[in-house]
Amino acid sequence: MASYTFFTNPMSRGQIARWALHEVGADYEQVIVEYGAPKTAALLAANGLGKLPTLVHHTSDGDYPIAETSAICAYLAETESGGALAPTARERAAYYRWMFFAAGPLEQAITARSMGFEPNERQRVSVGFGCYDLVVDTLAAHLRGGDYVCGDRFTMADVYVGSHVLWGTMFKTLPELPEFVAYGERLTQRTSYVEAKAIDHALIAAAQAAAQEAKV
Repeated sequence: MASYTFFTNPMSRGQIARWALHEVGADYEQVIVEYGAPKTAALLAANGLGKLPTLVHHTSDGDYPIAETSAICAYLAETESGGALAPTARERAAYYRWMFFAAGPLEQAITARSMGFEPNERQRVSVGFGCYDLVVDTLAAHLRGGDYVCGDRFTMADVYVGSHVLWGTMFKTLPELPEFVAYGERLTQRTSYVEAKAIDHALIAAAQAAAQEAKV
């Protein structure tokens, strides 16, 4: 049995978790969950929300389910590859700050704007991200100060934060600022990124071909 069972769909945030799995060289078995299909008992047992991605770590002490993509990334960084992608003592503050910034204010700001919600000045106190422009400017200013989230060294925080930046600039939910573009170019040159994306892109292409065949 593989060390991990990986519930995913290639059109989901599972792409982030797959990249993380490849960065640490984890041994995993994927379970593709089709959108619209009933959630399996195994997935619901691991994650009552049935969200993707969900990871189950199989150990001699038992099975440990991990959900929420940022948590999956942090868990893998600490558990696999001798913690090579976990933060050092000096990196820890930036690592956790920006990983949770991406999971909280950044994602909230992007989602709010995509759904047509722009908080007014009074609402900005309560929404947790202030406003979209402030979130974008804050992240860009940080990336201006180094090659990666924690400075000069790639860590697992870059898998999570970087995925948001790459998707945001690709789908135009983030502006193509020079800081974002340069950061994205550094990330997409990584072997593990290329390997993981190739798997998901092949799965997407196969699903699209099957759907096209079904229409004929």
